[in-house]
Parts: sequence; C-alpha cells; structure tokens
Amino acid sequence: MNPTIRSFVLRQGRLSDAQRRACETLLPQYGVAFTHNLLDLNQIFGRSAPKILEIGFGMGESTAAIAHSHPENDYLAIEVHTPGVGSLLNQIEKLELTNLRIIQHDAVEVLQHMLPAACLHGVHIFFPDPWPKARHHKRRLIQPALVNRLCEHLMTGGYIHAATDWENYAEQILQVLNQEPRLTNTTADYAPRPEYRPLTKFEQRGLKLGHGVWDLIFAKI
Repeated sequence: MNPTIRSFVLRQGRLSDAQRRACETLLPQYGVAFTHNLLDLNQIFGRSAPKILEIGFGMGESTAAIAHSHPENDYLAIEVHTPGVGSLLNQIEKLELTNLRIIQHDAVEVLQHMLPAACLHGVHIFFPDPWPKARHHKRRLIQPALVNRLCEHLMTGGYIHAATDWENYAEQILQVLNQEPRLTNTTADYAPRPEYRPLTKFEQRGLKLGHGVWDLIFAKI
C-alpha cells in the first residue's frame, strides 16, 4: 500500500464528556503508545494467549463484546478516531476487560514498525470505510500490499476475517484475498457470519431493510 494514500480522513467529530474523561484517565492504562520498536505482546497482556488484531473498530461495541465473550484470547485494537477510542475505553472499564488494548494510530504504520513476524492468530477488519466513489477506491484499506503485510504477521493457520455491507467492496476484498498465495479461502466464496462476530445495531437495521452483509474468512497456509 502506498503510505501516502491513507484509508481514512481524520475528522474532528464530537467528543462527549465521558469519552474525553476516558481518553484522559483510561488510555494510559489500556492504551499502547505508537513506537518504532517491536512490541512484546505477551508482556503487554501479561500472559501467553492467542493474539487477535482488529483494524478500525469504530465505536468499539463489537470489539468489547468479542473480548468479553472470549477471555481466552487477547485483542489488540487499532483506531484513529478519538470518539471511538473513548467509547471503547469506557466499555473496557464497564466490562472489566483485561484482554483488550488500544493503539490510536494509523494501522499501516503500526504493522510496519510495531508488530513482530508471525505473532497473530487472527485479524479482524469489520466494516471498513467503503469509499464508494470509483475515484476513491484507491483509498480502500484492503489492498494487496496490506494483505501481504498482514500475512507477515500471521502465524501459519491464522486467519483474516473481513466483513462489509458494500457488495462492490466485498467483491474487491474477495479478489484481493484470493490473489495472495499464502491465503486460502475457508469456504467457497463468502462465509456465514461466525458466532463470535456479533450483529451491530446498524447491521440489524440494514438486514431488516434487505441490505446484504458479506463475511470473508481466509486462513494462512
């Protein structure tokens, strides 16, 4: 991926008092600062357990729910937007989660500088910005270069799980993942939604209106 083309635009957004308080008081405890040094993930989480990376967690509802339902795993969640970071920090505190950490930074740079090789059991990319206009497709997160980079950090047997509600983006993701020789599709094309990925409120509304959602799960061979 060309590092000069970002998949996100930093919008100021409205930060609630609760989100601001969380960023000020909880981020030092549950956040991991960006650095150019490789992380020791077992040291960060205080144990040896499967490590799952999530890129772009939005407001964090699914992230918190997954971490709460799967205490056997550790989750490293990346997001650039401050309101979402504050929201997830509040959920971490409310649910008393010990298996979730946050990096507020560009995921591409985190992958380049912070993650060791073959350290991840899985990668979640749920509902990335679809950039629907054709001239903006180059801004879409899931591109061959990113997938190549993710494979460097996945251990053999690890997985990439992407989900989108834009059919055109689903088709592109399927093509990109199919082109990576180190990955194999776990199903024919699109996968049924796994039990561990909860339905968001937005997704439930869309499904009631007849909108589609496409899950793609590929494993590293």
